Amino acid sequence: MDVILLERIAKLGQIGEVVRVRDGFARNFLLPQGKALRATDGNRTKFESMKSDLEARNLEKKGEAETVAKKLDGQTFVVIRQAGEGGQLYGSVSTRDIASALEAGGFHVNRNQITLNIPIKSIGMHKMPVELHGEVEVEIVVNVARNEDEAVRQARGEDLTLTRTDEEEDAAQAKIDAEKFFEAPPAEVSADGEATSEAEAPGEEKPKAKRAKKAGAEPAEGDAEAKPAKEKKAKKEKAAKE
Repeated sequence: MDVILLERIAKLGQIGEVVRVRDGFARNFLLPQGKALRATDGNRTKFESMKSDLEARNLEKKGEAETVAKKLDGQTFVVIRQAGEGGQLYGSVSTRDIASALEAGGFHVNRNQITLNIPIKSIGMHKMPVELHGEVEVEIVVNVARNEDEAVRQARGEDLTLTRTDEEEDAAQAKIDAEKFFEAPPAEVSADGEATSEAEAPGEEKPKAKRAKKAGAEPAEGDAEAKPAKEKKAKKEKAAKE
């Protein structure tokens, strides 16, 4: 369908231009919103008579949009939704939901002014453009979270899409690494198979071993003293017999 634009529309044209659009887009959006007229001979004549008024109204709307843009640009809006452990929503967030969040924040924006190519299906910080006017566009952030507490954490930059299982595995691995780092050195094993500790030096003899060694040395010394006496006695007995 060919239409005459009554205002500037992004990626479509300027005021007064005749453009061809899909029938559904014209019937469902352009014509009902007063943004265009069917490109008939009668409407062309009508447009010429109202052109100056349209341009004045366009400038007024642009000024209003620029005023709103100064307050809206860069703003963050929270949308609470139920989601699973991995952050996947039980449903989705659409332009209607975002328009409601903006309305709650004091900004009246039509859902058709919000550019969202696909519905939001996960928690997180989602940036998107909002067209306040054909020549005025701003960017907002939609903070989709499971609750207000998580919304605050996401706003600080925390990623909540990690599953709790992964977090637990990371904590467990960190604990294992810490235990390995602070683990005491293993005990040394001596030649006879007995383990020695720091309190007991390898070269130090145990008290029992010392006593056993001393006891074993004493009989050997007594035998050495008794041997000459026996030899002397044997000689005396031999001399007596002769």
